[in-house]
Amino acid sequence: MRIGHGYDAHKLISGNGLVLGGVLIKSNYEIEAHSDGDIVIHALIDALLGAACLGDIGKLFPSVKDKYKDISSRSLLKEVNNKLIEKNYSVKNIDITYVGQEPKLLPHISEIRKNLSSDLNIEIDSVSCKATSTDGLGFEGAKKGVSCYAVVLISK
Repeated sequence: MRIGHGYDAHKLISGNGLVLGGVLIKSNYEIEAHSDGDIVIHALIDALLGAACLGDIGKLFPSVKDKYKDISSRSLLKEVNNKLIEKNYSVKNIDITYVGQEPKLLPHISEIRKNLSSDLNIEIDSVSCKATSTDGLGFEGAKKGVSCYAVVLISK
């Protein structure tokens, strides 16, 4: 068994919505990013890569490459899962914590869990996703950005 931890944060700017866990959520904000900016999946990818000692998201999918401009993070997650399978790893458990004042994640958690379990071909009961605000503290509380933590357990 191997444990991986991932983290991602991005700046919020004015907009019409953002993608979190593969779900387009209507909002007065969007995430400033090279790809779709899906911090939930980015943190998860880093956790998976770390657990398998395969580097990090920036090494595998550098933001300086045009082919990753506006790419769906779900396609990146599937590619990472294929790399894990090639190394005979399987994902056993995922625990995700989104941190942000806005948008609220609670109405979308079920759909996020379905997306992640589908993309990784694991049972939905192996995917935990939760959200918290900072009650106005820090960059998340000031609505200047959002962040996400992910912890995973994989095994051969």
